[in-house]
Amino acid sequence: MLALPGAAQARDYGQRGAVFPIIERDLLEQIRSRLQAMEASGETARLNEKLKRRTIARVNRPNPVAGLVRASDSRSWSFDPTITLDADIRGANGELIHAAGTRVNPLDSVSLRADLVFLDGDDPDQLAWALKQGANVKLILIKGAPLGLMKARQRRFYFDQGGKLTGKFGIRAVPARVRQHGRMLAVSEIALPPKRRTVQ
Repeated sequence: MLALPGAAQARDYGQRGAVFPIIERDLLEQIRSRLQAMEASGETARLNEKLKRRTIARVNRPNPVAGLVRASDSRSWSFDPTITLDADIRGANGELIHAAGTRVNPLDSVSLRADLVFLDGDDPDQLAWALKQGANVKLILIKGAPLGLMKARQRRFYFDQGGKLTGKFGIRAVPARVRQHGRMLAVSEIALPPKRRTVQ
């Protein structure tokens, strides 16, 4: 009794005030009936078509990388891809390959097979310059329509989704090139000649 003082003092005070039955509809039943109504009215088909069009548009023309401009001045710098491991890297049989805290340069085991060229695919000058850089470059758009360019130019184009690569390398202007120099990467922003103005 001493261990449970609350239980010893509990009392039933009975029912006070009006009591009403629960008349709210079951939530799942509400959702089911709403979906059935949307299906019957054709709203589901319209929403699916709208989503399909939006997805196709996003694939054909992804969101441009924010904050990048056309290069007005050329600049170059070195980028060290070395990382410090947060955890042990182990092989398939559990053998230790690299211990946590080890500094690892990926270029020691895998080389950059092609230069990376970043460009605005909507800028004809940048596109013409990029296509003249040879076959052993990976063309990466920060703006434009990669599928349309692939079809028109018969070349593979990639897209820097969300600016992950340009952000990592510190690129602020395009066109830009990343190439391997030994254990480092050389990053360059290239200022092309000013756009020609058309005389009217």
